[in-house]
Amino acid sequence: MKKILTSLVILIAFSGIVFAQTSTQTEPVYLIKTSLGNIKVKLYNETPKHRDNFMKLVKEGFYNGSIFHRVINQFMIQGGGAKNGTEDVGYTVPAEFNSKFIHKKGALAAARMPDQINPQKESSGSQFYIVQGKKYGDSELDAIEQRLNKKFSPEAREMYKTVGGTPFLDGDYTVFGEVTEGMDVIDKIAAVKTATGDKPIEDIKMTIEEVK
Repeated sequence: MKKILTSLVILIAFSGIVFAQTSTQTEPVYLIKTSLGNIKVKLYNETPKHRDNFMKLVKEGFYNGSIFHRVINQFMIQGGGAKNGTEDVGYTVPAEFNSKFIHKKGALAAARMPDQINPQKESSGSQFYIVQGKKYGDSELDAIEQRLNKKFSPEAREMYKTVGGTPFLDGDYTVFGEVTEGMDVIDKIAAVKTATGDKPIEDIKMTIEEVK
């Protein structure tokens, strides 16, 4: 009986160690280098398909030399396409919506094709955007809730009021990471002059590398 109890204690202890290691898995961190400054982002482990796809493309050097091809002030900056910025890798990534990952300022999210041709809301294989957005008041958030038939949590509502973002995108596009450094660089990129199609007049190229 004593041996059984000892074995059980060891098993429970070992299980606890394994659980601790799994629950505290390090979130991958990447540096997006641009001519207007650097942006550091972390990827969420709770969106593994998007995390792994982004990591694969960075490792292959896919993003290096690509541009932010769509920039809208007080909304977002978008890039991640090959050549002129709009071409994709030719596949999609299944949506990974998580209610705790909202479109606050600095959210890293996957671009996608419109609902009418993409009812499953699957993400682009490579294109992403970083939210700039703006701050919202309670009446504006109430109107968005009513128009879209959604309800913001108290935490999300406070975030949109104090930090800002694009609340009307929640639940429609997969958020798979967030900016940890370089919020000012987002503002700089969002403020550049653009031409037709919201493309910056002067190319803003990027390279992305893992932060070891």
